[in-house]
This record gives sequence, C-alpha cells and structure tokens, in this order.
Amino acid sequence: MGASAAVVVSIVIAVAAIVAAVAQAGKARRAAQVAEARLSEQGERARAEAAEARRLLEEARLAATSAPSGPGPSLAQATGEAERLVEEARRRARALEKEAAIAAKEEALRLRQEQEAALAGDRKELQEWERRLRQREESIEKRAEQAERRDADLDRRLERLAEREARLKEGEDRIPKLEAEARRALEERAGLTAEEARRQVIEAAEVDARKDVAQRIRKVEDEVQERAEKTAKNIISTAIQRYAGDYACEKTVTVVPLPNDEVKGRIIGREGRNIRALEAATGIDLIIDDTPEAVILSGYNPVRREVARMALEALIADGRIHPGRVEETVKKAEAEFGKRLKEAGEQACYEAGVHGVHPEIVKLLGALKWRTSYGQNQWQHALEASFLCGMMAGELGLNVKKAKRAGLLHDIGKVIDQTAEGSHALIGAEFAKRHGESPLVVNAIASHHEEVPQETIYAALTQAADAISGARPGARREMVDTYLKRLDDLERISNSFPGVERSFAVQAGREVRILVENGQIGDHEAVVLSRDIARRIEEEMSYPGQIKVTVIRETRAIEYAR
Repeated sequence: MGASAAVVVSIVIAVAAIVAAVAQAGKARRAAQVAEARLSEQGERARAEAAEARRLLEEARLAATSAPSGPGPSLAQATGEAERLVEEARRRARALEKEAAIAAKEEALRLRQEQEAALAGDRKELQEWERRLRQREESIEKRAEQAERRDADLDRRLERLAEREARLKEGEDRIPKLEAEARRALEERAGLTAEEARRQVIEAAEVDARKDVAQRIRKVEDEVQERAEKTAKNIISTAIQRYAGDYACEKTVTVVPLPNDEVKGRIIGREGRNIRALEAATGIDLIIDDTPEAVILSGYNPVRREVARMALEALIADGRIHPGRVEETVKKAEAEFGKRLKEAGEQACYEAGVHGVHPEIVKLLGALKWRTSYGQNQWQHALEASFLCGMMAGELGLNVKKAKRAGLLHDIGKVIDQTAEGSHALIGAEFAKRHGESPLVVNAIASHHEEVPQETIYAALTQAADAISGARPGARREMVDTYLKRLDDLERISNSFPGVERSFAVQAGREVRILVENGQIGDHEAVVLSRDIARRIEEEMSYPGQIKVTVIRETRAIEYAR
C-alpha cells in the first residue's frame, strides 16, 4: 500500500515537471510571435514612408508641368529634388527594414537561448527526479522483500501457536475430568463430601487464626510492657518558644522596669540611633510603648534576651546612652553572662556528682537554665534525668557515675546554635565526641530518641530517664481545657465499641480502663478489643507520651449458704 502510493507520487511529480517544460516552450513561442509582429509593424512603417515619398514626387512633377515659365527653379531641378527625396525615402525604408530584421533576429536568438537554458534546467531536474525515482523503486523493492519475509515468518509462528493452542485446549479439556476423579477418590477415602470437608477446614482455620491472633497480640503487649521503661518513643519537639498563645508571650518577652518615663527618650536617642544600636548588638527587639516606666524586650532566643536585659539595665544605671557606649556595654554583658553560664553548668555538674567535664560542655549545661520545653526548665530536666539514671543503674548493679553523666548531658544539643544541621540528639552527640566524652556517653546522647541503635544499657536508661522526667505529673505545662477534652475523647472512643459497659480515663489521661460485658466479650475478644481501641485512639487523638488501654472482663460466681 505504501510502495504503490510512493510510485504514484513520483509519477505525479514527473508529470508536473513535464507540464512546466511545455509551459516554458509555449512562452518562447509567444515571444517569437511578438517579435514577428514588431518586425511586421516596422516594415509597414517603412513602406508607408516610401509611398509618401512617391506621392510627393508625383506632386512635384505635376507642379513642374503646370507651372508657368519664368524665373524660379526649373523642371529639371524640381525633378532632381523629387528623385533625391524618393531615393532618400527608399534608403530610410531599407535601413528600417534591416534594423527591424536585425532586431527580430536578436530577439529570436535571445528567446531561443532562454528557451534552451530553461529546457536544459528542466532536463537536469527531470534527470534528478528519474534518479530519485529509481532509488525509491529500489528501496520499495527491498521493503517489499522484507515484508514478504516477515509475512512468511509470521505465518510460520501462527502455525506453531495454533498447534500449541490445540494442545493446551486438549489439556484443559482433560483437567475437569482429572479433578472430578481426584475429588471422588478423596470423598471415598474421607467419607465426606467436598462441601462438608471445606466447611470443617474453614471452621478449624478460623478458630486457630483467632487463637493465634490473640496469643500474638498478648505476646507483643507483654514484650512492650517489659521494655516500656527502655523504649519510650515519645518524640518531643525541639522548636522551643513557638507556641502562638499566651504562653509564647510569657516566654518570649522580658519586661525591664525604668526609674521614670524620661529614660525612654534617652533609650531611643536622636532619630532612634540608640535603640537601633542596641537591637543590632543584641539581636533583640525593643518595644517602647505607652506602658508606664517599662521597656519590653522581645525575642525567641532566651540567652540573647537575657544579655539584652543585663546591658539595658547597666546603661540605665550608668545614664550615658549612645551607640558607642551601647556596644561596649553589650560586650561586657556578654562576658558577664558567659560567667553565669559557666557557674550554672558547674553547679549542675556539682549537684549531679559528675566531674571532668570539658569547659565548652559546661557552658552548654549552663545555657540549659534559660531554656524550656513545654514549660519544663531544661536545666532542671537534665538534673532529674541524671538522678533517675543513677538510681536505675544502682538498682541494676551498674556504674552509677557513668549513668549520671549520660543523663546529665543527653540534651546539650538543644542549646547549640541553629546553624548546626540535624536533630538535637545527633548534634549533642557530635559535640560531646569532639570534646572528649567516651563512646558510651556519646551513644547514650545520640540514641535517647532512637535515631541511632542503642549499644549499651546506659543508652536505654538515658532514654527511660528522659521520658520519666518529661512525663511526671506537673513537669510540663498543659492547658486545663485540653486536658479535660482528652479525657472526654478517651471515654467517648472506648464507649463506642459494642460490648463495652463503662470506661474510665485515669492517671491524668495516660490510661483508660474499660469494663466489658462478660456474656458478649470473651478472653480472646478482650485482647482484640483492647488492640482495636488503642488503634482508634492513635488515629483520632493527638497526645504526648503513650496511653495504656486496659480491658477488664470480670466473672463472678455467687452462691448463698443457708
């Protein structure tokens, strides 16, 4: 189909070229006819001039014959003049005829040359088209041969597929017969029909599956309960000071009292130079509004806010407030605050009984005193985790000092500058490693949120102590409305399941106890029910830590002695 179309297109192109050549020849013929017409016109003009000359000669002769004799030109002179004019007219006519003939020949020659050049170009184009047609014909012949070979190959494949399909169909026809024979043989040996056997197998499988599921769930829960203190998975956000309610206002601003409102003008300075210098040096925004005798320092970094407070109080006490004095005072405040950081870190090490800590790590420990997480002071949290680690290590017969050291340093990554990338656990572990802490302590810091595998028992103790310190009653701030809503949601979700008689949220919302009806819920169903309720709580609620789901199924046997 494609080959025949290509041949037709080639023939059409060749015919078009021939038609163009014929048109060019027609143009040449028309040009020759135009040249002949011009030549004829020039000859007619010459003949007309000759006739006019003869007419003038005859008039001259007549005038000479009829003219009276007398003075004036003679007849011979007039006749000579007339003959001269006639001869001149003849010469002009012959010259015009020659010129017309030459022009006609030149025009005919030019047209012939143009026609020959056009015909030569057409011949060359036709030869090129013939060459292309021959190439296309050869290509079409090759493709036709390839198509014939492919058709033959496809025919052979179709024959083989037909034979294979016939064999498969024959085998499929035999399968139902073989299945029926096998089914009859099994029924005869078992003494049951296929439907009865299927029903018994399904019933037995369902019983086994339920028992297996209940046993597996109970086993997993037992394992989780045994490892609860070691593998607490509560993920604590480290984006401190970002809650957008009243709590953020309390924790991101510092109020500096002023002796009088006149000091506000000196703090602002001429055209705001002093306040701009103070903000640039400390990185803290100063808010000077209508609040009487007070300036508000606003910033998310509590360390910088404390430095700004110290510098501003020093400037107010000194009374000299200008940009140069501001920079000098801020540097002194930073140096003084560095001493306070060191003192706070040394105090934490002293209270925890941890010695030989690098000075840079001591500074980070001191900076924890100006950090909070969910309202819990992180310096106090580090000490609590250290004490808890030490007590648990003592109960297990481990090295108490190593456990306390790991618990004290586990959150130092929270005060490292935000330019360090990664979680606070990994950042703190890397910092401790660079400053000479042992691999045991480094692993405990890095793995207390399970971001890396725990290599020692001290890492598990650090994780457990971190969770216990953050989860103890009163450790972290929680709004009363949120707390009450969580209790209501726990009881609502539990009561929505069939077979539940009553439910109680206890332990400050960290446990829900569910009483079920004894006649509807069995022992195995109780295990499955607790798992379903826990999954529903995970899907519908958001809460810190974990919530324990306890399903209670009570069996009472009552008899009276009379």
